[in-house]
Amino acid sequence: RFERELTEGVYADRVQDDFESGLESGVHGTPTFFINENRYDGPWDLESLMVEIQKPLGVQVRYLFQQFTRLQASGGLLLIIASILALVWANSSLAHYYYEFLETHLAISIGNFHISHDLLHWVNDGLMVIFFFVVGLEIKRELTVGELASSRQAALPISAAVGGMFVPAAIYMIFNYNTEGQPGWGIPMATDIAFMLGVLTLFGNRIPLSLKIFFTALAIVDDIGAVMVIALFYTAEIEWIALIIAGVIFVCLIILNRMGIRSPMPYGILGIGLWLAFLESGIHPTIAGVLLAFTIPSRSVTSVEAFQAQCSTVLSGVDRVGPNGVRISPSNRNQEAAMTLEAMAERMQTPAQRLERNLLPWVTYFILPIFAFANAGVTLQGDFVNTVTDPIALGIILGLLVGKPLGIGFFSWLAVKSRLADLPMNVGWSQLISTSFLAGIGFTMALFIASAAFSDPALLSIAKLSIILASLLAGLVGSVLLLFTSSSKESTTEMETAPASV
Repeated sequence: RFERELTEGVYADRVQDDFESGLESGVHGTPTFFINENRYDGPWDLESLMVEIQKPLGVQVRYLFQQFTRLQASGGLLLIIASILALVWANSSLAHYYYEFLETHLAISIGNFHISHDLLHWVNDGLMVIFFFVVGLEIKRELTVGELASSRQAALPISAAVGGMFVPAAIYMIFNYNTEGQPGWGIPMATDIAFMLGVLTLFGNRIPLSLKIFFTALAIVDDIGAVMVIALFYTAEIEWIALIIAGVIFVCLIILNRMGIRSPMPYGILGIGLWLAFLESGIHPTIAGVLLAFTIPSRSVTSVEAFQAQCSTVLSGVDRVGPNGVRISPSNRNQEAAMTLEAMAERMQTPAQRLERNLLPWVTYFILPIFAFANAGVTLQGDFVNTVTDPIALGIILGLLVGKPLGIGFFSWLAVKSRLADLPMNVGWSQLISTSFLAGIGFTMALFIASAAFSDPALLSIAKLSIILASLLAGLVGSVLLLFTSSSKESTTEMETAPASV
């Protein structure tokens, strides 16, 4: 009976359900431990497991922080808190302190070299370079080993992203062509991947993993489009000498990559020079972060087979106890083996992987909240109705709230109907369209493009208020639609035992 049911695949669907349930729970390999209903990623020795189970106060504090940072929605939550704080402060009786703080000048002088900007510019042109560097690493990863690595996989997210950029820009231009608001056409093209994935995470296993992967790839393509728009259309007068210097530095970075240099230090030093050159060139300096990311090595130099053989060799020499109970190796051999394994594991990871892993928490929990705090402070005084009916506001709000889902949905339909691509597995059109409304959350990148598009404080204020309002509406509408189009699934499955035949 066992052989017959195995051959006929009687329980194949249930095994697949368990497999998908594991993926939804964050199981990506075996063994995976769950303690108190939460995945445990620490060491597997008995002492470490007991510490995790008993949870002394210090471990509890660390555990709570780890749980918060592990939740994808936590980055979006910090952005919301920072934005609310900026809005409240900018509309309080202490508003002048908020603007005076952002206008505080910070200068760096080394000999004849001198740079001086206010804090707002240091955030937008300095800290955000690190954000764009991480975006560049994510783009490179998706293009080399991710969803954009093959033409068949990439067809649908690329088509959807193109529609999600073209239609919002077209809607904006309908209201603002040949007006003072025309430079802002790139604002509604942007999608905030952190917010969008954060909202999707809140729905848990209602959202298929394939849908999350699809919209992650879509957002990466959207980021590529935003970077190109900033580089090509939001550039001041070009200083050619500085641009030539930037080109020379970029060539040196490529040479480092070709030479197999994997230490981050030389890339970091040349990267600072690349940023300074772009800062003086007239091209937005955040482009330096993306170009630097493209030069970071992203391929492993160690094969899996060699890594396994090396691990076996190292582990064969650790402490062992002989038949007589005497240790064969000295006790410090364990520590040496552990350090060797750690170094080997680090070498298995590419420099791009390590940098993305190490910088992502800083970007998510420090840089982006600071950016939101510095840019979301909009004065709400005046006629609200006149503000939101301004052509700039209408273009942004309708572009994000209507243009995004319309463009993503229609271009996805064209790609599927023309047989260039297939819908993600276990995803229907209603769920895809519902989620596409969340792509209208353009917060971070939209605010960034608005700052590059408008130098007039009045126009910039209208744009920022419209971005915040449109992002809130897009998140609300998308969430409500997902509640109706996404059925609830059990997070675990159980195998029912069939009655034994007599």
